[in-house]
Amino acid sequence: MTDLGTRTEPALRRTAPALRRAAPALLGYAAVRALGLITLALWSAARDKSAYTLLTARWDALWYTRVAELGYGYEVRLPNGDVHSNLAFFPLLPWLERLLSAVTPLSYADAGFVVSLLASLFAAWGVFAVTDHVYGRRAGVCAVLLWAVLPVGIVQSMAYSESLFTALAAWSLYALLTGRWLTAGLLASLAGLTRPVGLAVVAAVWAAGIAAFLRARRDRAASGSERVTPTGATTAAQAAGMALAPLGAAAYVLWVGHRTGGGPLGYLDVQAGWRNGFDGGYAFARFVADKFTSFPSALAGVGLIVGVGLVVWLYVICVRQGQPLPLLVYAGVVTALALCASSYFGSKPRLLMPAFPLLLPLALALARSRSRRSAGVVAVIALASALYGAFWLNGSGPP
Repeated sequence: MTDLGTRTEPALRRTAPALRRAAPALLGYAAVRALGLITLALWSAARDKSAYTLLTARWDALWYTRVAELGYGYEVRLPNGDVHSNLAFFPLLPWLERLLSAVTPLSYADAGFVVSLLASLFAAWGVFAVTDHVYGRRAGVCAVLLWAVLPVGIVQSMAYSESLFTALAAWSLYALLTGRWLTAGLLASLAGLTRPVGLAVVAAVWAAGIAAFLRARRDRAASGSERVTPTGATTAAQAAGMALAPLGAAAYVLWVGHRTGGGPLGYLDVQAGWRNGFDGGYAFARFVADKFTSFPSALAGVGLIVGVGLVVWLYVICVRQGQPLPLLVYAGVVTALALCASSYFGSKPRLLMPAFPLLLPLALALARSRSRRSAGVVAVIALASALYGAFWLNGSGPP
């Protein structure tokens, strides 16, 4: 199925059945997120704090709000010489905050909260659509619930860009799996305007396109025919989707380089001002090793090693289970960028959150269990996640 083939179908006729099919997953997701927000409100009230402020006016949320309100150019110079520039934050979320604030009475912070809530629902729907397409409806529902109950799942309800990015990434991957190349490329381009890890979506589109080209070439060789396979229209759509995919990220990175005078690598200089970069995981390895200098912190070191091992183990299972190539490439790049970044080690669980294909082996296992047992497991984890999210945001939080 291609973009050309689907344009003749009325959009509502396609969307309504898909939404009904995803309804159990979306209702379950909404229930988990509501539990998290209620728990956060009660916990924050007991500590005389505002849960809404924690969700909309701390850490990255403040930076996005400043971009929406003042544009780019704001920076903070720290005593150690570091320069924190708001050019590090990609523009799609603040653009949406500014647009929503312009057409409603909402403030920029309010708009960011609304965008994230809506985006989280579309992200959950996208996670369901991808998993349902590959493994079936029951696994799709389980995948959405597992994504909802992640320990740092409360970030999905914050005025951060994770939910928006995951929504764009998931639907781009679904478009790839269903042969909608133009849609996949456009969504990948928008994902590239949302977070630096948009490169993972671009890589998935390109990997799928190259694989499709090689498969067509192999089929022609096997049949001894010189005819174009797939059709010329499909091939053109593949090429257009691949061309569209990197435009968003490239446009912003080049614009930052022009604005800073740093050329094509100017964005890396901006990230360096935040002491952030890609070093293959060396700094993170040293961070973990330093935990073993004393007994109490050694437990945290063990926990970090177990966590990284679990992530790698899940990816290996994804490969063994034969996940489609776009999902493997996307999850692999997201994981590599998260684990091999040289700074903000406490944020790595948050940075891994968009890598939802890693959850699919667990979703399959949960789907094969009895319904009562699966519901009980999800309920217990959801409560633990809600309590941890409330504790986390009232403490160190996700810098």
